[in-house]
Amino acid sequence: MCLVCLSYRLWVARRWSYPHYFRIANRVQNARQTKMSESSAAVAEPIVRPQNTPPKQKKQPRYHVVLWDDPEHTWEYVIEMMQNLFYLSPTQGRKIADEVDRTGRAICMTTTMEHAELKRDQIRAFGVDAHSKKSTGSMSASIEPEL
Repeated sequence: MCLVCLSYRLWVARRWSYPHYFRIANRVQNARQTKMSESSAAVAEPIVRPQNTPPKQKKQPRYHVVLWDDPEHTWEYVIEMMQNLFYLSPTQGRKIADEVDRTGRAICMTTTMEHAELKRDQIRAFGVDAHSKKSTGSMSASIEPEL
């Protein structure tokens, strides 16, 4: 069978009957190799170039928003602040208030640097504790890189 007929059959097999594709593809490849070996002229092989893959984006470094303990603020203030600024439930707010009270600090959120700076500034600007007479301002907060 001639090479043109095999190529046509390969096209039909690829288009209509996928399982027969590999059998016909092998026949076409064998016919091409035979034709190449019969002719003395060299045929250039097509150059296969890798497809352009988009560069992988690097992940932004992560930062912790750290809330520091002070004796001026009450648990209710911390829970209310966590609910308003971080949209946490009262139970999650109580866990953070407990951690701040026990260890002196608590990680409220881990996020990108810009978002961490925003949340740190919101904590600092949250205002005076209405539940405590000793309170003169907001709680202190900082950001630190995630290790």
